[in-house]
Amino acid sequence: MAKKIGIGVIHGMGTHEADFADEMIAELNKRLVDDENKNANDVAFQAIHWSDVLSGPQQDYLDAIKAGANVDYVKLRGFMIKALGDASGYQKSSTAGNTYAKIHEKIRDAIGTLRTTVGDDTAPLMIMAHSLGGHMISNYIYDLQQGAPVVSPGNNDFEKFHTLASMVTFGCNIPLFTFSMNPVVAIDFPATQIAGTALANKAKWYNYYDPDDVLGYPLKLIGRPDTGNPPKPNYNDVVDEDRAINVGGFISSWNPTSHSKYWTDNDFTKPVARQIANFL
Repeated sequence: MAKKIGIGVIHGMGTHEADFADEMIAELNKRLVDDENKNANDVAFQAIHWSDVLSGPQQDYLDAIKAGANVDYVKLRGFMIKALGDASGYQKSSTAGNTYAKIHEKIRDAIGTLRTTVGDDTAPLMIMAHSLGGHMISNYIYDLQQGAPVVSPGNNDFEKFHTLASMVTFGCNIPLFTFSMNPVVAIDFPATQIAGTALANKAKWYNYYDPDDVLGYPLKLIGRPDTGNPPKPNYNDVVDEDRAINVGGFISSWNPTSHSKYWTDNDFTKPVARQIANFL
C-alpha cells in the first residue's frame, strides 16, 4: 500500500553513521501514534547519508599529521577538519567526480529509494535537514528548479521535487553561504507544480534553532532580496517561521554543543510530528 508522505532526512557537518536518523525516526513514529492518533505506517522515512564522501580523505590527513607533524590540540583539529572541511569541500566545480556532484548523487539516490518505498509519484515530499545539510539540499533543489541539475533525477514528479510540500530545517547555517550573493535567491517553496492545490495549502517551512547554537541561524532575515520584475523568491517569502527552541540537557542546552542535540529533543520532535500529521 502506498504511503501518504515521504520524508527525506539529511544530516549536517561531521562524520555520521548510516543509521544517524534512526532514533529520531523512532521517536517521531511514536509521537504520531501517541500524540497525534495517526498511523505511523502511512509515513516513509529515508536517511540521506553523505559524510562518507569526505570522511575518508579527512581522516587520512588527520592520521598523517598525527604521525608526521608536531601539532597540538589533536582532538580539536579533528573536529575542525571534519566540520569546517565539509563546508569547504562542498564546492560546485566543473571537475568530473567533484565532491558537489558526489554528494548530490547521494541525495538523488536516497530520494529515489524513498520514492520506491512511498509507491506514489504524487505523494507529498517532506525534507528534514540539519546544519550543513540544509545548504546541500537547498542547492540540490535550486539546481533542479533552474533546470540545471548536476546529477539527473528519476523521471517522476516525486524525484524531481515537484511534490515538495514540507520543509524542516534545524541548526541550519544557510545564511553563512549567502554573504557573497546579490541578490539572495531562495528555492521555490512550496513546489510551483502544486500551487493552488490542497497540498500547497498544507505546506509549511519551519526553521528551528537554539539561540545558544552558534551554527544554527534564523532564515527569514537573510537580506539582499531580488528587485527584478517579478522578483525571485527570498527567504522571508518561503520560510513560514523561524522557531527558537531550547534543545539539549543540563550540560548542553546552554552552550554551543546544543548544535547536535535537536534530533530527539521534545521541543523539536513534538511540533515536527504535528507537522507530519497534517498530511495524514
